Amino acid sequence: MTTLDAAPEPIRIDIRRTAVVMIDMQRDFIEPGGFGESLGNDVSLLRRAIAPCQALLSAARAAGMLVIHTREGHRPDLLDAPKAKIERGAPSVRIGAKGPMGRILIRGEPGHDIIPELYPQAGEPVIDKPGKGAFYATELGPMLHHRGIENLIVCGVTTEVCVHTTVREANDRGYRCIVPGDCCASYFPEFHETALRMVQAQGGIFGWVSDSARVLAALERPA
Repeated sequence: MTTLDAAPEPIRIDIRRTAVVMIDMQRDFIEPGGFGESLGNDVSLLRRAIAPCQALLSAARAAGMLVIHTREGHRPDLLDAPKAKIERGAPSVRIGAKGPMGRILIRGEPGHDIIPELYPQAGEPVIDKPGKGAFYATELGPMLHHRGIENLIVCGVTTEVCVHTTVREANDRGYRCIVPGDCCASYFPEFHETALRMVQAQGGIFGWVSDSARVLAALERPA
């Protein structure tokens, strides 16, 4: 067991029962010239999370922790995409339309893949999810159950959408979630800050908020 400094209070965790879930660090969202930037977003705001995520991943791998990556996207035939989701936004920027890095949010397209800086290592599961949350219509639940996981360190983008949805899903399933704030990011800084406050509000209603430095300190601390 180790103690991780966090808000609203420190949390004791068993590293052997803790997994890192890296949410949607995909090229189309994060890289210059991708779909996110084509919508007028400042991708540098998301790229700030890369270095902290690299440090956290390195420490987690060294500790032998389970690391899981996710990608939001759909089948090329869009049979797994709800009509309401497909029809959102202008036709030229809808799911399945041609984007700067291939069809938008379609599995197998260049923009759908994970950025090179955080690319999964051999043996690390990659979950392709059709929704915002990592538990919906995926095998994440069974993976965590079979490994005896109790705690999740949830990183990725964007803080208020896919990270927050996954934390809420995990909370309802009994997992304790730690969100390192600098390992998450949003195109809207005010949404990022509010989302983190929501996680730790009311005694940790959805989980705990920390940062990469404190997570690394906990992972390196003798049990």
